[in-house]
Amino acid sequence: MKKSLCLLVWNELKGCQIDVPGLPIESFHEVYAVDGGSIDGTVEFLQSRGIPVHKQPRKGLNAAYHHAVNMCTGEALVVFFPKATVPPSCVLDMAKSLDEGMELVVASRNIRGAVNEEDAHFFKPRKWGVMCLGAFAASLWRTEGSFIRDVLHGVRGFSIPAFRRMKLSETGLTVDLEMIVRSYRLRLSRMEIPVCESPRIAGKTHFKILPVAKTLFKFLVREIIRPPSLQP
Repeated sequence: MKKSLCLLVWNELKGCQIDVPGLPIESFHEVYAVDGGSIDGTVEFLQSRGIPVHKQPRKGLNAAYHHAVNMCTGEALVVFFPKATVPPSCVLDMAKSLDEGMELVVASRNIRGAVNEEDAHFFKPRKWGVMCLGAFAASLWRTEGSFIRDVLHGVRGFSIPAFRRMKLSETGLTVDLEMIVRSYRLRLSRMEIPVCESPRIAGKTHFKILPVAKTLFKFLVREIIRPPSLQP
């Protein structure tokens, strides 16, 4: 299987400087980046490392994923966010699982053998919230296969045919959760691999908690009332 690796970036120069040298680039059919509008030198750094950079035509996380797939010439795609928060070597584990027939592989911070950056604290609002969201989605739509616990981690791999079958929204910030829900509905083969997450050393998150939570809630409501005739 030809596997492509895409780096999704937006002002992640420091993370790229740390992660890119450790990426097993030679193990992939192609490596490229999709940029959301960086102005900190991220694009120039990636190009200096021989990595083509495609500017996404529309803003938003969903749009970034769709553009990444449109640029892909492989049969499967591994998406990685070079923020220096998870080991770059995890892309090989995801690629291996795709080779073994998995249609969706998520790098999980919430399963046995993994580390979530909040594990060092007694209070873990993000981790607990994501796990509750994952349990809720599974209780509604999962009928077989693996239960995905880290539904909002964007570091993941998938086959291109599976991505197209999911018919994901092209706008918004719901793509990570959408992929899990649609994988349940379509009964796609799926799994998680453990990764160890560390705190950001530079930059800031592009996803504010309250606006994202509101967007995800609206998606869940739409998906719950989605009539059978409109199911993917």
